Amino acid sequence: MLELLTPAEMAEADRLTIAAGTPGIVLMEVAGRAVADAVAGWHVETPVVVVCGPGNNGGDGFVAARLLVERGYRVQLGLLGSSDRLKGDAALAAAGWRGGILPVGALDFAGAGVIIDALFGAGLDRVVAGEAAEAIAAINASTAHVVAVDLPSGIQGETGQVMGVAVRADETVTFFLPKPGQVLMPGRAHVGRLTVADIGISRRVLKEIRPRALRNRPRLWLPAMPAPKVDGHKYDRGHAVIVSGGMTQTGAARLAARAALRAGAGLVTLASPPDALAVNAAHLTAIMLKRIEGGEGLAALLADTRLNSVGLGPGLGPVEVARPLVEAALRSEAAVVIDADGLSAFHDASEHLFAEIRSRSAPVVLTPHDGEFARLFPDLAALPGKLDRARQAAARSGAIVLLKGADTTVADPEGRAAIADNAPPYLATAGSGDVLAGMIVGLLAERMPAFEATAASIWLHGDAGAVLGRGLIAEDLADALPRVFTRLFV
Repeated sequence: MLELLTPAEMAEADRLTIAAGTPGIVLMEVAGRAVADAVAGWHVETPVVVVCGPGNNGGDGFVAARLLVERGYRVQLGLLGSSDRLKGDAALAAAGWRGGILPVGALDFAGAGVIIDALFGAGLDRVVAGEAAEAIAAINASTAHVVAVDLPSGIQGETGQVMGVAVRADETVTFFLPKPGQVLMPGRAHVGRLTVADIGISRRVLKEIRPRALRNRPRLWLPAMPAPKVDGHKYDRGHAVIVSGGMTQTGAARLAARAALRAGAGLVTLASPPDALAVNAAHLTAIMLKRIEGGEGLAALLADTRLNSVGLGPGLGPVEVARPLVEAALRSEAAVVIDADGLSAFHDASEHLFAEIRSRSAPVVLTPHDGEFARLFPDLAALPGKLDRARQAAARSGAIVLLKGADTTVADPEGRAAIADNAPPYLATAGSGDVLAGMIVGLLAERMPAFEATAASIWLHGDAGAVLGRGLIAEDLADALPRVFTRLFV
């Protein structure tokens, strides 16, 4: 299940399924059963409190409550608002409930073993306030296991943003396919264990919906990853170039260069300014070293088209040093990855950078963190959704945009996007991003398509962090890649 459905896309999936002959109340019955099954999985015999909202999410809650009573559970149900305001399938589900209905403020949250949060679903588009906010605060203050229906109430389904206040669930039961808000932060931190329930919607509806947001998983990019040939040699796997900064700023580039080699490039050259040659030479073995002087020197090196990918930015230096180097890279035929100082060099000339990118045929990958993103795309930085920010930045720049974070998101100019959720917190360490940039350069050297190469690098980087665990430092990451590849391919 790679696809992520926005609330609008999920509503369309429901509509298409109902139009094809499955009544909406049948979908709701199956959804409510999945929620009841999740509650039973916690093996709690103390009372279940069900908190229902006024929409279809609340209807799922009514179904779950009825089924739990039939299984012998003690259930207390509360409704936000009046039952006579329920409509459609939610009203039908409520009509099947034979127990009492309390105002949500009268529910005994403190005495619950499990709380079913069926207040609001993924389509929430307003700040939660009043009685609903008080109920969410009470849910979060309880010691009960919390099972959320579709999405924890208060989380926006497309952006993952907290709409004022949000439930913190132990488990979230969603339907058909996951939603972006369940993998984007901070929503992911509220979801708990994510259970995706089949409620009878056929995957055939995806041909009409054509979702463009995906979870970053190997199935997305593995078919595009080149496999070494039995009769191949290092030149088949491409020649990557990483550009070093000056004498006191060489470590980041060496991290990137080692990662490019580990990721798969057949050869890697570190292009070094004269004052950094000695320090770089003292640390390199399998990685080659070439002297360059400024943008002209890099342009001369990249005139050899066998050098087919180049990464620059980590430790590159101030604007007057970095900008000519980036421009020289962009005027070559190589695939280009721009990170760190390479991005910051264009904080006041972003349109110039984007024009250079759009003028070339070879791919470009931009790898900003939030601060660098805000300097390049100041108007987009204020958008609430990370997915939307990355997509609009890619469309504007003409590049693949990798927006870093716990929910690292990559987007291409056509709107395809992938969100990663496999990175452990231990990756928040100095130099980790330099390794990631180098990995992308390495896979681009192997001529892997740019979107897939970027998505693969993000996932591999996260898995390397998981393999290493607590205490990892950036120097460890590239050397963990053989173990990651072994787990992936064996």
